[in-house]
Amino acid sequence: MMPAGRIRTTAQKINLFRSCFAGLTHVYGTYDPESKRSWQEKKTVTAETILAHLTGRRHYGVYLLVNDTIRAIAADFDHHDPTKPLEFIQAANHYGLAAYLEVSKSKGFHVWMFFQEDGVKAHKARLVVKAILDEIEASHTEIFPKQDSLEARASFGNFIYTPLFGRLVPEGRTVFVDPASLRPPENQWDLLEAVHKVKESSLDEIIQINGFSQATGAQGRTSDAGKAPLVSGSALPPCIQTMLQNGVQRFQRSSCFRLAVQLRRVGLPFDATVSVLRTWSLKNKPNKGQRIITDREIIEQASCAYQKYYKAYGCESAEMKPFCHTECHLFAKQRKRGGLC
Repeated sequence: MMPAGRIRTTAQKINLFRSCFAGLTHVYGTYDPESKRSWQEKKTVTAETILAHLTGRRHYGVYLLVNDTIRAIAADFDHHDPTKPLEFIQAANHYGLAAYLEVSKSKGFHVWMFFQEDGVKAHKARLVVKAILDEIEASHTEIFPKQDSLEARASFGNFIYTPLFGRLVPEGRTVFVDPASLRPPENQWDLLEAVHKVKESSLDEIIQINGFSQATGAQGRTSDAGKAPLVSGSALPPCIQTMLQNGVQRFQRSSCFRLAVQLRRVGLPFDATVSVLRTWSLKNKPNKGQRIITDREIIEQASCAYQKYYKAYGCESAEMKPFCHTECHLFAKQRKRGGLC
């Protein structure tokens, strides 16, 4: 175990562990490091089950899905390169979601998110995680749980090995690490006690604001990307809708970049975004005798927006501030925090 930040009894550690890695209580997965064999144990998950895991005697794999509800979700990055897991965490943070990086037992990383005590609907959490993976171009990454709900054909779902397996912790495996340094924090138990647990209402807000749809399949976005409703509908923040509908009078190039970032965010391919922005440019009424933005400038700004994932919405930037709406959930949320979108 890591050094204690504050003294906890064994019972307190077990309860804390179970509060984070909650799932089915009548079945679990385990693993034999000698034979490399994994299997399912149809036994009650007890305090002794968890203690055996924490002391390194027997692995505990949790079945996260309970009916259609989960209290944790994990993206399993099956390679040693931390680039994609770190991109995932950055993108999740952009949506206001805390994500925690674990070095897995064999290779690669798990990125965990945790949810409120009553749990959240698995399909909502999986939808958001899928969308983030798509944004960072890691859509083939496995998500646990792998289903939205349990059915007769999937009465248990799939288990995932939990962190803090006692024999591997001293080797720096199955431990959480700081994304900035990739080093374990001083105390794993302090970290687990402080994890931010996401409310279902937060997932609802993210899904609504960003236009995520259950009908999107693996991509996590509305599929009819080139159709007008996607551009003018609720998938885009109100400020962006207003700018597209009415045009702008100044800051055309920076406004073009902001619009392109948002159009990419809702899933438009590059050529469709350029087409939308060309139509938008015709609505602009530049003041002080300035010319309308050219096709070349539109392509340049859109190209910049599509080169990488941009975190900021720029609510209080000079080009965006005049269009901000008080009814925008995202703007209100960021204002309450005292920060920029």
